[in-house]
Amino acid sequence: MIASLRGRLLEKHPNFVIIDAGGVGYAVTVPVSTFSHIGGIGEEVRLLIYTHVREDTLALYGFGGGREKELFEKLITISGIGPRLAVTILSGLPTDELLDSIRVGDAKRLTRIPGVGRKTGERIALELREKLESLDTDERPEGVSLSDAMQQDVVSTLVNLGCNRAAADKAVRKAVAEGVAVEFELLFRRSMELISR
Repeated sequence: MIASLRGRLLEKHPNFVIIDAGGVGYAVTVPVSTFSHIGGIGEEVRLLIYTHVREDTLALYGFGGGREKELFEKLITISGIGPRLAVTILSGLPTDELLDSIRVGDAKRLTRIPGVGRKTGERIALELREKLESLDTDERPEGVSLSDAMQQDVVSTLVNLGCNRAAADKAVRKAVAEGVAVEFELLFRRSMELISR
């Protein structure tokens, strides 16, 4: 069983990446959060791996951090949720929002994720609520570049100041797109300006 994979990033696609490790290119399915933090083509990356083996396939699912992988593993214990749907669920909401939805039993919010119907949303909220204690600590994915880490720090700071996480993420991304991501303070101030509009 493959537990982690370290190597050079060969290809990067929205739902999978190819990593060259020891001359072998491994296709690894990743959620959006891991995809957005993995780095650029040619860079060395490390992913935690869940190896899914069936009689006809071997599939690798990669995660930037243990918290995300653990949530994935808990999701696939629920009847009707396989690895592909679990990745879709992790991609559908930021991890903190997904955990909050499960904690408060907000099945309606979960049904906004493609592929999650009313019954599946209710099952997720009901079955995972007790299992979430180990996932309460915040974690930054491994292999995140300084600018990605800085962006996450700005988002966390904005959320700690009372901003909505989705609005904070959007503002930080927009500020980065404007070229403001040179220093934490500048990125923070510009993000605050964008949120207050």
